[in-house]
Amino acid sequence: MQETTLALAILLASGFAMAKLGQLLHLPSVTGYICAGILLGPSGIGLLTHELLDEKLRHFTQIAIMLIALGIGEHMEIRRLRKTIRTQTVISGAEILCTILTVGCGVYFLSGLSFFGLPLETRIDFLIIALLLGTVAAATAPDTTLHVMREAKAVGPLTTTLLQSVAINNGMAIMLFGFALATARHLAGGGAGSFSWVAMRSVGIILSSLALGVSTGYTIDKIFKRLKSRGEMLTIGLALLLLAGELARYFAISPLLVGMSVGFTIVNRERRDVRLFRVVNSFEPPIYVLFFILAGAHLEFASLKVAGWLGLLYFVLRAVGKIVGARLGSHLVQAPPAVQTYLGLALIPQAGVAIGLVFLLASFPHLEPYAAILLPAVLTGALLAEIIGPACAKLALERAGEAMLGTSAEENGSSAGEDDLYGIDLVPWTWQKLEPAPHPERTVLFGVSQLDTVAGLSRMATLLAHHLRATPLVVRISQLGKCDDPEAVLADGNDLFRAAAREAETMGYTMQAAHVEAGTVAAGIVDSAETYRAQLVLLGYPLQHTEQQFKKVVEEVVNRAPCRVVLVRFAGILHTERILVPVIDSAKLEVIRDVLCAMVAVGKHRVTLLRLLPSDASAAREEEERKKLRSWASVNQLPFVRARAVASETRLETILQEAEQHDLLVMAGSGDFSLPRKLFGSLADDVANRCRRPMLLVYGSSDMITGSANENAKEEEGKT
Repeated sequence: MQETTLALAILLASGFAMAKLGQLLHLPSVTGYICAGILLGPSGIGLLTHELLDEKLRHFTQIAIMLIALGIGEHMEIRRLRKTIRTQTVISGAEILCTILTVGCGVYFLSGLSFFGLPLETRIDFLIIALLLGTVAAATAPDTTLHVMREAKAVGPLTTTLLQSVAINNGMAIMLFGFALATARHLAGGGAGSFSWVAMRSVGIILSSLALGVSTGYTIDKIFKRLKSRGEMLTIGLALLLLAGELARYFAISPLLVGMSVGFTIVNRERRDVRLFRVVNSFEPPIYVLFFILAGAHLEFASLKVAGWLGLLYFVLRAVGKIVGARLGSHLVQAPPAVQTYLGLALIPQAGVAIGLVFLLASFPHLEPYAAILLPAVLTGALLAEIIGPACAKLALERAGEAMLGTSAEENGSSAGEDDLYGIDLVPWTWQKLEPAPHPERTVLFGVSQLDTVAGLSRMATLLAHHLRATPLVVRISQLGKCDDPEAVLADGNDLFRAAAREAETMGYTMQAAHVEAGTVAAGIVDSAETYRAQLVLLGYPLQHTEQQFKKVVEEVVNRAPCRVVLVRFAGILHTERILVPVIDSAKLEVIRDVLCAMVAVGKHRVTLLRLLPSDASAAREEEERKKLRSWASVNQLPFVRARAVASETRLETILQEAEQHDLLVMAGSGDFSLPRKLFGSLADDVANRCRRPMLLVYGSSDMITGSANENAKEEEGKT
């Protein structure tokens, strides 16, 4: 133990010193760490013995592999990739394929030359080496590339394409390496069955890895929403991440793919709580230092004499493949000239992922002879890539004219209250009486089931009806076959109708009422919406908890209703003077536009439009989004609007913190109730479940109310 502790202290200090020396020579820190490992390893002064490397320090390598994979997943955000999915698929596909073919074919045909002197006997051996090196070559160093971009303060088409390419490259490299590994084991005699069985087993490994990673990411996200301390987040986050890695090794699946899918799941949750990545960032530097030093220590001069030339060949072929493939792919989709010319040059850096993949070979006895060749070859290639690659990436960004802008600062959120804070206290109507539209043809319909919420729903429905020139309508649904005492049900409904009518009368409106019998509550509401030509349907949340039965009603009504649906969540005092509108997509503003305009149509209100951006959004992006928000407010004639654009690590906590200064929240809900939505969650639902303020969730397409409003206006014009 003392020997291991002393070794750790020396490793960290040596890595720090060599990194600083490398920086003086304008080399990346990774290069210094690898050189420190060579110096301290068996080929150097021998401080790191084989026993220390293989037994006592090996777990640091495993931890680093999981952290590297998690970082890859962080950059695979569907929202970003979706915007350029066609062009990015072609560019990355061409670049990856060209790199694999260039490296694989080149190594297969050239490594057999006596000049290399590789200890391989058959063409099968050369095929295995070529296959594994080809798939490893697809990977790109995310850390080095990101560091160069941040240092250069780069923003532009090349930078965006480069970020997406790095994420796709590493994701594909991990999956393709899984197939290559299974094939190599089969060719080397370590597998059983036919090649088709090997391929099916590889697919099974990939799917199992993804399933474990997704479930782990979902679990971490669920736990994190209850935590406030970053220390607690780091503890439980690392515990679950490392547990997933150990389970992956136990079940012989890919820990890299598991880690990547954990990051992918977390970053694509609509709530988007990315604090795990931030707290891990504070923990990972010493782990990364140890990982690269241990990688360098495995680079022995004896093996370097044999595989060093192979590493040089690997580096050259990989650079050629990246440059040619990226240029071909970007030319096929007519990408900007800067992308066509410089993308391949910026993809040359390679380190952590490639080294992590090669380290996995040591777990398979049949592949140990190949690992002894591949590890020094990849380390040599990575060393060259980390010396030359960053300079190439920086040169590419500068030549493209994108090394000019800075990134923004980050903000944190804070938590909100608990479910027992929900209730309703309706402030009496003090504004002027509203004047109903003459002869309205449409309705704003709301269903009622409990007396506590009927007045609040009546007020909201009346405000919306006034803006849409419609009639407020209260509906009571009775389920067929489930009514033991019809008279009691009618009496209860009449009490609800009277409460709704009283509130509408104080506002200057007459409330219409209807008692409807239907097989289900949802069916009754949908049928009523069609019968009474509803422009809008309002549903009130249960006061204490969101019951599963209510969720099913909401899902059915949203999917079947002929108009937009608004869920009203009551919490505390119902005010509408200060309104918060959080959005993660500017297009969602059109969904809530008419509802928001209805809320501010009477009296003086202050509206805050809060645009939530990724935590790495630049200051220029923030200002651009603020201008868009102000322009939208001006077009829709919204007075007293404050436009904010915030780069946030955790969307949910940012909204909850901002909500403390407001009376009412208006958000667009996700009308998609499919499996992906259940997997990635709904930010609006999460806010509704935790916010202390009243809230309106608007469901439906952006043209539902607008189309109905236009139709209503035409009817009024025709009568005139």
